[in-house]
Amino acid sequence: MKGWSMVENRAAPRCVLDLKAVLGEGPVWLPQDGTVWFVDIPQARIHRFEPGSGAHRTWNAPDRVACLLPLEDGGFLCGMPDGLRRFDPLTGLFSPPQAVETDLPGNRLNDGTVDALGRIWFGSMDDAEQEASGGIYGIAARDGTLRVTRYDEGYVVSNGPAVSPDGRTLYACDSSRQTIYAFDIADDGRLVGKRLFARLEQGYPDGITADSEGGLWCCVFGGGRAMRFAPDGSVTDVVPFPCTYVTKLALGGEDRRTAYVTTARRDLTPEQAEREPEAGGVFTFRVTVPGQVQCSFRMQAGQGLPTGDHPLAG
Repeated sequence: MKGWSMVENRAAPRCVLDLKAVLGEGPVWLPQDGTVWFVDIPQARIHRFEPGSGAHRTWNAPDRVACLLPLEDGGFLCGMPDGLRRFDPLTGLFSPPQAVETDLPGNRLNDGTVDALGRIWFGSMDDAEQEASGGIYGIAARDGTLRVTRYDEGYVVSNGPAVSPDGRTLYACDSSRQTIYAFDIADDGRLVGKRLFARLEQGYPDGITADSEGGLWCCVFGGGRAMRFAPDGSVTDVVPFPCTYVTKLALGGEDRRTAYVTTARRDLTPEQAEREPEAGGVFTFRVTVPGQVQCSFRMQAGQGLPTGDHPLAG
């Protein structure tokens, strides 16, 4: 990794919600009401946290939720083991699932994002974290129907994706191989030009988030830190955490310069758990470069959930 020795560490993050989540993941900042939404995957729970008041609410899901993709109507599209489901926070109800990988019953959906152009990107993984059966997907409207397209494959555990603010570069983690890839996003939405962006030596790249200058924040699972990469792959920031398993961050607050970071307790030994009492909590720290404005996905009237038609795009 270029530039590692030139980086100065920042002050330690602060725990603002001592939740002790088993595997906290997928934070999303919603500016309209100043809230952070995230999940605890093994507990099949969705959480809403309001930093201004400290209010915290939880919903139980019918199965594990790995990502929350904001919809313009105030709901979320959720990535789950049986596919994509719409979640309505007002009623607490989930739609029936729309399967994505019917040919891969050992897989589940994992991380995802809505980019600055309102496009959805998400990945899948082998639930046993052994086989390279995961892929990277996009959702687009075709002939009035929402369709899922698989653009890349061969991932044991995919994470991210994240998209640059100009909408022209997508980053995706191959977490088990300690690798982050970059793709060009073609004018027609296809992913092309896959290339190595960064490879970690300590820990595994988990959730990634692109800021408003195209920098890429990466939380390091098993590495106890969050890192920021410049668009050329050099490291600009390293933020150490008081816990080993750091999963993903969202950039929010009124100026979009507060990082809200989820963490996990899942793989802690009893000795580690004693040393890391706030593991599984939500942490914050301040950044220099603001995040991007959180966008939502628009589902047109009459459009149902995406179909499971996902040929590998060339």
